[in-house]
Amino acid sequence: MPSRPNPSPRRGRPRGATSFDADVAAAFGSIVREGRLAAGISQEAMAHMANVERSYYGRIERGESQPTLFVVLKICSALGADCGTIVGLVESALRRPNRKTAMKAK
Repeated sequence: MPSRPNPSPRRGRPRGATSFDADVAAAFGSIVREGRLAAGISQEAMAHMANVERSYYGRIERGESQPTLFVVLKICSALGADCGTIVGLVESALRRPNRKTAMKAK
């Protein structure tokens, strides 16, 4: 029986995947938004520069979508930023104490 070639990988998240983390998505979106604003780039122009659909890019900035690594690389490239630096900023943001939690502790 002849072997069949491997099918090409499927795009998108596998059905039933639950890898979304709202805190990570919000931190990444906030860091990207700060970088875009600091560069004086509109959201629409940034989406175009990153070759990402505009409404999807908006959801990323609002923390409603968690981009794949490929999209993260495209956004970092469009920002002219090193991906390691962006990830480091996201990690730092995630380590900061939650303001609501800190206020309850007082």
